[in-house]
Amino acid sequence: MTSNLDSLRVTRTTQPPFAAELVHTLSVHSQYVLHGNIRDDYVVADDLTDGSRRFRALGLEDLLWEPLQRAGYNSLLRYDAVAGFSVVHSSDEDGMSTLLQRHTRKLPGRSEEPDTEQMARVLESFARGWVGERPGPGQDNPRYEDYQQPLPAALIVDYASRIPTQVNQLSDEERTFFLRCLKIAEEARPFVRPKSGRALFNPVIWLADGERDLPAWLVTSGVRVRSIGVPTPDLGQRRRMARLLADQAGVPGPATRLDVGPLVNRDVREDPTGEEVERFARAATGLTLRAMRESMRLARASKITFDRMEQAVRIYELGVSRNPWTGGAVADSIRDGEAAISGRVLGQEKAVTQTLDVLKRAALGLSGAQASAASVHRPRGVLFFAGPTGTGKTELAKAVATTLFGSEDACLRFDMSEFSAPHSADRLVGAPPGYVGYEAGGELTRAVREDPFRVVLFDEIEKADRGVLDKFLQVLEDGRLTDGQGVTTYFSECVLIFTSNLGVHGPSGPDGRPLAAPTDDGRLPETPEERAAFEQEILGNVRHHFEHTLKRPELLNRLGGNVVVFQYIDETTAQLIFQGQLNNIIGHMKRQSGLRLRVLPEAEKALADACTADLRNGGRGIGMKLETHLINPLARGVFDLGALGEGTVVTVSKVTIHGDGGVELALHASAEATDGAVPLQKGAAW
Repeated sequence: MTSNLDSLRVTRTTQPPFAAELVHTLSVHSQYVLHGNIRDDYVVADDLTDGSRRFRALGLEDLLWEPLQRAGYNSLLRYDAVAGFSVVHSSDEDGMSTLLQRHTRKLPGRSEEPDTEQMARVLESFARGWVGERPGPGQDNPRYEDYQQPLPAALIVDYASRIPTQVNQLSDEERTFFLRCLKIAEEARPFVRPKSGRALFNPVIWLADGERDLPAWLVTSGVRVRSIGVPTPDLGQRRRMARLLADQAGVPGPATRLDVGPLVNRDVREDPTGEEVERFARAATGLTLRAMRESMRLARASKITFDRMEQAVRIYELGVSRNPWTGGAVADSIRDGEAAISGRVLGQEKAVTQTLDVLKRAALGLSGAQASAASVHRPRGVLFFAGPTGTGKTELAKAVATTLFGSEDACLRFDMSEFSAPHSADRLVGAPPGYVGYEAGGELTRAVREDPFRVVLFDEIEKADRGVLDKFLQVLEDGRLTDGQGVTTYFSECVLIFTSNLGVHGPSGPDGRPLAAPTDDGRLPETPEERAAFEQEILGNVRHHFEHTLKRPELLNRLGGNVVVFQYIDETTAQLIFQGQLNNIIGHMKRQSGLRLRVLPEAEKALADACTADLRNGGRGIGMKLETHLINPLARGVFDLGALGEGTVVTVSKVTIHGDGGVELALHASAEATDGAVPLQKGAAW
């Protein structure tokens, strides 16, 4: 079959749009700036004489050379600051090499000639087609006129972004060089091609990472310089590349330019199906075609067959081969940790159940499975915790991190009150080039690249600047962010959790504040009906905030049904939280100072009544009351008792709360905890 294809003639070749644009405008532009995805493979389509079509993957130089050669050019040259000038393709490679060597020799008396001076001199000769500069026979020789004709050639200037040291602050030498280049572009004249009759320039093609990497006045000052963006491949291009790579899955060695290494099993040639090709193409969303080829090389080296190319793509993107989401490890952790989560976050049974449902869905890879073409890069799970303060939202996020990845350290927390100023999104993803902090990169993107298996917690999301919200929209939709340095970070293995107090005090106005003061009687929802109504009220107020205050309904749509409402804690839960925090104080005191704290029942009841009187601030409010009603006076009293030996028992026998808010503790310190012990000091009150 291969021999038959080789015998067929190509009737037409379809180039990528950017290459076609360049070739079709050679009669009006003498210089081009190609920027963007300039170091990729590019797929061209050949229409054959039998009516069929074949696809080929080419590098940029080969991609440009084919149409340039058909247009009458006989040479493609290349320049970069390290290797200098070289011949990429030419019908007279020896002659062109000799000509370049002649023009790049250092001139006598100018041994310190800058590289930019030499390059500009060559560009001037190149733009003229070296007319009158080529060594040849004398005027009486019949071939004299041939040597006076311009040489049709194209020149690629590679790594053009690295020529200026700082594009906004050019040195005198750099400014002079680029000004000469602009002058060369304006003064160049096209040459008539004998076969086609078209008058075409000898084009200089600058390859830049970004359009702004070269002086703006060079790109925009004249009509002779054209800027062309080279986009990342779309799904159709990725499908064609995946098909080409699939064809290589059955080839035992590097038989073509698409060298992907040896077969996974030298005795078994693969025959990928159309479905496997499609899965590969979709898994490579955001990747270049060259990265797809490298992913397959990685798969071959890792003994990953073509039907599991999505796994190879993830390894290529994340740079890690260990994936706790695969192999059932996370699923086992969820089963083992389900009871621990419920015991850690008290009084929020429904919220915990909803959260566990999302985690179980993520562990099975079913997140977004209802979509016909779900993005493979979207986060594993997304949760939005809404509800009153102190009800366990942050605690549940930490519990999720511990359950999924074994440690609270896997919970990466960002307090959104620190990202309320304009341009604060730069802290997350990195500043643009030329701005302070550009070299450091973004806090979020850097941390996720270092460890992609994380719970990322965005606390109090309603306080974030709108520019930050736009970044969240991109993460929720595409599962990736590109920082200021052009490095892409993938969130496909993360669980994202947003927390907010939105809606607790009613719908918000344009400034984000509640439209009206609360009109309730101070009574919290207690019955199941009241709690259900409270949940619907919170959901409605959250929707109102996103739609009318932020004017970002699309962000709420990306969250979908993952909004989890936390209820006010009830009296029973409050007592459990109080007891747990009191035990924390006792344990902490023993670890830090070696003292044994004992709170007698009467004192404990007084503390519990005071700390749980108002449940609007939840567990955090209980903790604040314990601090003012127990920790502060206790610290003052123990401090005044002087140096106490390790093991001393400090007993709180009575707690008196005065009308002005003051608190008085009756403290006793003794060597033993028995009732008959001799106290070190009796009746002391603080």
